[in-house]
Amino acid sequence: MASGQTLTHLDAKGHARMVDVGDKPATRRRAVAGARIEASPATIAAIVGDTLKKGDALAVARIAGIMAAKKTADLIPLCHPLALSKVTLDIVPEDGCAALAITATAETTGPTGVEMEALTAASTAALTLYDMAKAMDRGMRITDIVLLEKSGGASGDYRRTE
Repeated sequence: MASGQTLTHLDAKGHARMVDVGDKPATRRRAVAGARIEASPATIAAIVGDTLKKGDALAVARIAGIMAAKKTADLIPLCHPLALSKVTLDIVPEDGCAALAITATAETTGPTGVEMEALTAASTAALTLYDMAKAMDRGMRITDIVLLEKSGGASGDYRRTE
């Protein structure tokens, strides 16, 4: 990136464009995102206990999240395609089995961050769980899709404090 040039999705005429990261150094980057799905205790128990009619919702949600992270550039306009070195999803019950907490971690070595990949993985896992269990509980709520932390890159590290 030339000296004095800023990273922006707008060109000199104010039109949307993909940011040129060609001159940025490749560094190790990691992002962690979260999501939450609230449901009845019976629905959470069926998901965790693998008794849904559609099958193992946790396994399907993990795979869906990983696949979505790998396809983030196809889903989010102006996102750079990244070679991800690692994507993991953890899904655990919380609040006395009234919700599932989803944590997605994405890692790469490259010139741009993986925040969008982690967020896409977490939200897609939540949507997949909703789809797998909606026959049992259409009142489920997907909430708290947030960036929890990121490391690497020129903007430094970030950790959500609330």
